[in-house]
Amino acid sequence: MENSNNNFTHFKVHTQFSICEGALKIDNLKDFCKENKIKSLGLSDTSNLCGALEFSENVSKVGTQPIIGTQIQFNYKNIIGLIPLIAKNENGYKNIIKLSSKSYLNNDNNSEPHCSFNELLNENLNDVIVLTGSINGLFGKLFNKGKIENIEEIYNNLLKKYGDNFYIEIQRHEDQNEKAFEIFNLNLSKKNNIPIIASHEVFYLDKSMSEAHDALMCIGSKTYLNDTNRIKLSNHHYLKSSDEMKEIFSDLPEALENNFNLPLRCSFRPLPSKPILPNITTSNGYNAEEKLINDSNQGLIEKFSKNFNEDKNDIKRNKNFSIYQERLNHEIKIITEMDYASYFLIVSDYIKWAKKNNIPVGPGRGSGAGSLVAWCLSITDLDPIKFNLIFERFLNPDRISMPDFDVDFCEEKRDLVFEYLKKKYPDSVAHIITFGKLKARMVIRDVGRVLGLPYGFVDSICKMIPFDPSRPMKLTECIDREPRLQKLINEDKRVKRLVEFSLKLEGLNRNVATHAAGVVIADKKLTDTVPLYKDSSSNLLLPSTQFDMYSAENAGLVKFDFLGLKTLTVINKTQSLINQKNKEFTIEKINYEDPKVFELLSSGKTVGLFQLESSGMRDALVQMKPNMLEDIIALVALYRPGPMSNIPIYNDCKHGKRKPDYLHPKLEKILKPTYGVIIYQEQVMQIAQELSGFTAGEADILRRAMGKKKRIELEKQKQRFIDGAVKKGINKEVAAGIFLKIEPFAEYGFNKSHAAAYAIIAYQTAFLKAHYPNEFFAASMTMELSNQKKLSEFYEELKRLNIKVERPNINTCYAQFNSDKGKFFYALGALKNVGFESILNIEKERLKNGEFKSINDFIKRANPKDINKLQLEGLVKAGSFDSLNNNRKSIYESIPNIILKSKNIHENLSTNQIDLFNDSTEDTDQNILIETNDWSFDERLSKEFEALGFFISDHPLSQFKTIYKEYDIIDYLEFNSNDNIKEANIASTILKIQEKKTQKGTSYAILKLSDLSGVFELFIFSDLFEVNRDILIEGNSILITLLKNFADKENINKRINIKKITLLKDVINKPIEKAIFTLKNLKNAEELQKMLNEQGQTEVELNILQDNKKLVFKVKGKKKVDRNLINLLKNKDILTYIS
Repeated sequence: MENSNNNFTHFKVHTQFSICEGALKIDNLKDFCKENKIKSLGLSDTSNLCGALEFSENVSKVGTQPIIGTQIQFNYKNIIGLIPLIAKNENGYKNIIKLSSKSYLNNDNNSEPHCSFNELLNENLNDVIVLTGSINGLFGKLFNKGKIENIEEIYNNLLKKYGDNFYIEIQRHEDQNEKAFEIFNLNLSKKNNIPIIASHEVFYLDKSMSEAHDALMCIGSKTYLNDTNRIKLSNHHYLKSSDEMKEIFSDLPEALENNFNLPLRCSFRPLPSKPILPNITTSNGYNAEEKLINDSNQGLIEKFSKNFNEDKNDIKRNKNFSIYQERLNHEIKIITEMDYASYFLIVSDYIKWAKKNNIPVGPGRGSGAGSLVAWCLSITDLDPIKFNLIFERFLNPDRISMPDFDVDFCEEKRDLVFEYLKKKYPDSVAHIITFGKLKARMVIRDVGRVLGLPYGFVDSICKMIPFDPSRPMKLTECIDREPRLQKLINEDKRVKRLVEFSLKLEGLNRNVATHAAGVVIADKKLTDTVPLYKDSSSNLLLPSTQFDMYSAENAGLVKFDFLGLKTLTVINKTQSLINQKNKEFTIEKINYEDPKVFELLSSGKTVGLFQLESSGMRDALVQMKPNMLEDIIALVALYRPGPMSNIPIYNDCKHGKRKPDYLHPKLEKILKPTYGVIIYQEQVMQIAQELSGFTAGEADILRRAMGKKKRIELEKQKQRFIDGAVKKGINKEVAAGIFLKIEPFAEYGFNKSHAAAYAIIAYQTAFLKAHYPNEFFAASMTMELSNQKKLSEFYEELKRLNIKVERPNINTCYAQFNSDKGKFFYALGALKNVGFESILNIEKERLKNGEFKSINDFIKRANPKDINKLQLEGLVKAGSFDSLNNNRKSIYESIPNIILKSKNIHENLSTNQIDLFNDSTEDTDQNILIETNDWSFDERLSKEFEALGFFISDHPLSQFKTIYKEYDIIDYLEFNSNDNIKEANIASTILKIQEKKTQKGTSYAILKLSDLSGVFELFIFSDLFEVNRDILIEGNSILITLLKNFADKENINKRINIKKITLLKDVINKPIEKAIFTLKNLKNAEELQKMLNEQGQTEVELNILQDNKKLVFKVKGKKKVDRNLINLLKNKDILTYIS
């Protein structure tokens, strides 16, 4: 065969799926192919086929023939290296899928992913082209090690096995040793009559990318650009033109000819597929549709029996049963017609299994909660008819993409469900791969490292780049908005180079991860369809597809979402704690009309409650005063940008301050539950059905058209809406007006099915907090052991609820948070650097053999493995040993002695030796602990803050109380709650600073502060923030002057601004210019004179009250007067005025 076009084919293209090697995005390749009319292009990513389907789809769309290949690591006599493989046809593609998957799945945890070289020789790998690869591949490694005879033997074996499907590659990039390898290969080709083929490893599009690509290689190999021992490629690895390549290989016409003809030998590309589900058949011969009908009808009877207390024999006589049965039949008809019965049955099966095995499952999530079939099959716990939910919002014949059930599982027990799936569908179930990107901050950090820039310097640059996952910005945007960064780029050549490289590498894949919640289940062995991946360093039970979510679904795999919801674990743990004293309690049987719960919600004291604990949500609850579950559902749906502006309307209508607008009398029934406010997507669909006669499926199309704002489709739907309304007797102008009114609501309307499911979970957490606060917070805080920010919030809430917290104590507290007999014990496992397993072992020792009597007793009984340096430091800083010895500094500085003593004791015990120099009668703490004074008040609290993330034994502001009156300092709580106070001084300690950027790029910050009344947050805007940046440091105590104003006459929309910030230490250390002392008699004057014996900076005046007269004296010279003296004089009843 001859290729008349004589175009050079780049069949060794490395996309960004060659992690930290390829710098080519497939979208850019597609554009390049289109612009340059590329006839054929081959994928050859390192160690994976992740991009196979995406590459195939994209380049074929612009008329380029995709050639699918990969490079797999093979182990030959303990030398591991890459060998390129290309699929000639579908069978060849399946074979390289199996090999690529095997390199990950059948591997030990210590080696790189690889296959045994024998598999290349012994496996039946028909229709696969095998190539020798580059100087950096397996044969290149063997050549560099001088194993010449081995290479010739392997080449001959491959020639026997693959015949004309085996090529020796000739490459000319000017890489190290490449020329010598070429000469060697040409000699072997001539000697053994092995065909040669010209090839070119492509890592980037154009030559200007060369240096940045070198940095990318260093990121992947964890080396530096100035490292002379690393692998360094030449600058020729860009996508050269066909003419350039023909010129390079003009002396090897055979190599070029084989390259030209390669596309003619490859006749396959992976194609997208419709969703394919496992075929469900039962032991009694039911197919999927029959089983769905049977299980759904049986489930409906059970739901009526359980939820409506109906006798099973009388259920069908219930007047509501026919309504449910009709809806059920309607849904089943749609499900079976759309071949979705298997999907429902698979989901139902694993959810029923989870519930049967005491694994908490959420009540529902997403639009699937609107299905009655799902309710009957126990997929959801929401009665869709009771909550007025629409099935067609989830599934209807007009849907373009198929929906899926998102299921929430208890976070701690989700792996048990994966184990079940693995047994149920062997070799047919997997997670979905994900790729971490080099985003703005990450790329600066990585490139800075490989350039050898100091960590602190790079870190300071990174902190200028805003980190907001909800609104990620590209590096160019960050630079445009940050003057400090612009200045550095202009003034520092190092930063300029750093940014240049970073801009070129931004957005490329950085690492491989797993979408742990996403699972695909296939109708056959997965490796028949997609390549698989397994991270040897992870403990995941299932492998992952090498295809990401988009490609996996395009390949026909159906995704199931197994989401881990921490709140379900909290509820489950709380229930377990409650059951210790009340075995009858179960969360399924709580009252959803409990006045105490709605009282709690209306107070806005919602710390710890699912979906309801943000400051804005608290304000909304206070204004709403919810008194039924529907209010919570509405609030969950409304509390988002856009619909949030409707919360005041909802509240005013609810409380009778405003009359609801139902748009039309026919819509009152639909809008009455939400006081005339269109909140849910389901309401938009119901309006279209009621006014214009839309079917549920048509109404869903309208809803989607409004949401996506596609003008052509929207105009079409508008006309259909108006025409339908006119047919039902509604004036044309009225119909058009209603359409215009509902359109904005539809744009941001929320899915009621999802809101209702999450409102139920929110209510459950509120019920537990209202009735069982100790158990609820013990469970909640245990789930946040490593999140000190969250623990700080919970601790403040415990103080507000007057729940006494037992401070960290090695003799009373536990590894987890615990509540017993009214006492709440702080978790030792929540202390920074204190390992959970280690402290759990210490807890077990205490419970088994009694409390520790002294530090020495602790040393003798604790296993040395459980008391490393960091562990002990964390315990000491938090005051965990105060009950044994109150001098924290002494224990802290003695930690090396403690560790050494512990090791000696346990080593002697393990060898049955006796320490002859250890007299037990003298074995006291004094022999171990260094004698020293304890930390000062400041130091003690500072160390405590390091260990806990907040203050528990005292507050740093306690030392400043003496100046509160002098500076008119009040608590933030008083200032915030008293609308008559418009300006005030507040003393506070900084807990957290979160710097952000406005749309214009100016800096502002959210300060999390603590005063003696609690924790609060304030915004500080750019001007004041930049001026005070040096003193705004976590842990600093500051004096802030606050201003309060209102945006309306009703004093509802309150604004609190910071006027001034001063360090409290500067305030208390500020020199006193003048002091006036008022004395009751001369005796006091004599005492004062003794105290004022040092020269200083303060002018002193004495007012002596004697015989109803006031004698005024001015003391000669300036004296030393500080606040310690003033506090001392207060105790002696001497009044002082200072200025």
